[in-house]
Amino acid sequence: MEGASGGNRIVHWRVTLLMILVPLILAVFVVRLFQLQVVEGEAYRTQAYENRIRAVSIQSPRGVVYDRNGVLLVRNVPQFNVTITPALLPDSLAEVEAIYQRISELTGVPVDLPGEPAAPCLPGRGITQLVEEGLTNRPYDAWPVACDIDPTVARVLREEQVDLPGVSIEAVPVREYTTGSLTSALIGYLGPIAEQEVDYYTDLGFVAARDRVGYAGVEFSFQNELAGRNGQKDVEVDVAGQILREVGEIVAPQPGNSLRLTIDARLQAAAETALLTRMAFLDRFSAERRTSIGAVIAMNPQTGEILAMVSTPTYENNRLARFIPEYYYRQLEADPAHPLINHAIQSPFPPGSTFKLVTAIGALNEGVVTPTEQIFDPGTITIANRYFPNDPGRAKEFFCWLREGHGQVDMLRGISVSCNVYFYMVGGGYPGEVEGDGLGIDRIGIYARALGYGSVLGIDLPGEHAGLIPSPDWKRITLGESWSTGDTYNAATGQGFVLATPLQVLTSVATLANGGRVMWPHVVSDVLDGEGNVVEHYEPRVLWDISDGVITPGTPDVDVQPWVIQLVQQGMRLVVTEGTAADYAQLENISSAGKTGTGEFCDAQALARDLCIPGRWPTHAWYAAYAPFEDPEIAVIAFVYNGGEGAVTSGPIVRQVLEAYFALKAIDASAEP
Repeated sequence: MEGASGGNRIVHWRVTLLMILVPLILAVFVVRLFQLQVVEGEAYRTQAYENRIRAVSIQSPRGVVYDRNGVLLVRNVPQFNVTITPALLPDSLAEVEAIYQRISELTGVPVDLPGEPAAPCLPGRGITQLVEEGLTNRPYDAWPVACDIDPTVARVLREEQVDLPGVSIEAVPVREYTTGSLTSALIGYLGPIAEQEVDYYTDLGFVAARDRVGYAGVEFSFQNELAGRNGQKDVEVDVAGQILREVGEIVAPQPGNSLRLTIDARLQAAAETALLTRMAFLDRFSAERRTSIGAVIAMNPQTGEILAMVSTPTYENNRLARFIPEYYYRQLEADPAHPLINHAIQSPFPPGSTFKLVTAIGALNEGVVTPTEQIFDPGTITIANRYFPNDPGRAKEFFCWLREGHGQVDMLRGISVSCNVYFYMVGGGYPGEVEGDGLGIDRIGIYARALGYGSVLGIDLPGEHAGLIPSPDWKRITLGESWSTGDTYNAATGQGFVLATPLQVLTSVATLANGGRVMWPHVVSDVLDGEGNVVEHYEPRVLWDISDGVITPGTPDVDVQPWVIQLVQQGMRLVVTEGTAADYAQLENISSAGKTGTGEFCDAQALARDLCIPGRWPTHAWYAAYAPFEDPEIAVIAFVYNGGEGAVTSGPIVRQVLEAYFALKAIDASAEP
C-alpha cells in the first residue's frame, strides 16, 4: 500500500511550474491578441478590405481635334476585341475546344500556337496559350484573344454569345485620324505608356497596361488637355478574383477636352499637293530620286497662326492607332529621310540667300551702307582669309552666283537679284567698296536673333530645333578653331555654319511683312469642352518688336528704324516683279513680296552619293513670300532638300499655296449669307 501510494505522489515543483506557465502563456496570447486587434487592427482591417475590394479604373474618353473651320481631324471610334474569361468556360474540354474553333474561324487567330508572353493584342500566340495565361494569373478577368476584329464579326459573336460561355465582345475607343498622313506631322499619334514613365502616369490615374498617351504632335504637347481623367469604382471580389458586387460611390470619368487648330485642312491639302507635285517633277526632270525631304508652312504674319504645315516624307498615323507594328516603326526609324521628324520645325538647314535679309536689315540700321550707295560686283572677289587680327591671311576667292557679276549694285538691287558679292562686302567688309569690316559676325548674330534665328520660337509642337547662329566663341569651343574672315562672308549670305529651320526663315519674313513684330507661332487656337464651349483661347502674342524703340529685357538688343524695314520690303517686292522670282512666283491680280534662297550643303546623304564636289556643291531650294504686299495676311515658305535653285523649285510651290489661299478666301466669302 505504501509503495502504491508513493507511485501516485504529485511532484510539487511540477505543479508550481504549471501554475506559472499557464498564466504566462495566457498573458502572451492576450498581449498578442491585443496587438493584433487593437494596436495593428486598423492595418489588418485595411489589408482585409483591400483583399476583398478592388478598385476598377473607368477609362476616360479622349478629346477630339478640329481644324479652324470645324472639320474633324481626329475622332474616337470603337475597336472590337474578343475576350475570354477562363473561369467561366465550360468544364467539358470538348466544349472548350469547340469555342476556340469558332473564334478561330471568325477571327483568324490560331487555336494553338506556342509563343513568348507579350502584350495583349500582339500576334504570335494561339487562343489556348492566351487563355492559359489568364487562367494562371486572374481567372475571372476577361483576357483579349483577338483584337480589332471586323464589326460584322463582332456582331456575329455577340449573337452567338449564349452558346459561347466565357466569351464576350468589348468595345474600346481608339483614335481615327481622318486626314491621315496629311496632318500626321502636326497631330502625331498615341502609344503605350513607356516603362520609365509608368510611375508618373500611374500617379495621375492612368492604367499602364491599358491607357495610351501622346507620342508626337499635338497629341503629345496637349496630352493633359486631351486625356481627361479616369474614373473609378470599387467592386467586391472573392478569393478567386470573381466580382461579387459594386460597393461605394462611382467616381465618373472626366472626358478630355478637344482642340481647335489654326490649320485650314483645305489649304493643308493644297500645300501638300503643291510640294509633292514639284518634288516629283524634279525627280522626273533629273531622271533620278533627287529629293526626299520637303516642307511648306503658311502663317498669318499678323497673328502667328499657322494655316498649314506640311513635312515630307511623313508617316501614316492610322497605322499606329490600334497598336504600333514593330516592323513599320523600325522601317520609319531606319529611313535616312527621317519621316518621324517634322522637318518644318525640327530639321535645320543652311538658309542660303533668304538669310541676306538679316544682313540687309543690320547693314542699313547700323549705317554700314546707305540705301543708294553703289557697290561694284565683278562676279569674283579675292579676300585675305585671316584667322587673327595680325594674320596677313591667305588669298581666297568668293563668287557671285552670276559669274560675270551684276556691276553696280545698291541695296534694293542687291536684294532683288540676290547678289552674293554685294552681301559679302556688306557683311564682311572689302577695301575700296565698304569701309571697315562691314557689319561683322557679332552684329550679324544680333540681327539674326532679332528676326527669330538661333533659338526656339516656342511653337506649341514638340521637338522644335533652335538652329545655329555661329560666333567666334562657338567655333573655338565646338571645333577648336579660330574664326576667319571667310566665315563672316559665308555667314552674311546664310552659308557656312549658319543653320535654320523653315519655321525660323518664315518667321523672319513674316516679321518684316508685319513691320517688325516677331509673333509667337502656334497651331492651337482653342481648347474646347465636350459641348464645344471655349475653355481656353490662345491669343496672338508678340514675342518682341524690333522696331518699337523699346528694348525689352530678355529680347534681342536692337531697335530697327521703320524706314529700314520699309526699304527691305521694297527690295522683296522687286524680287517678285523683276528679280530672281519674277518668272516663277508672281500672282495674277495680287501683289506679293518674297526672297529666294539657294543653300549649298554637304551632309551625310550628299557624301554617300558623291555630291560634295568643290565649286559644284548640291543646293537646297528656298522661297518665302507674303501677300498682299500692301496689307499682308499670309506668309508662305517652301523648302526642298537638294532642290537646286530656290526660285525654280520652291517659287512655284509658294505661288500655288498663295493662289489656293485666296481662292478659298473667295469661296468662303461667297458662301456667307
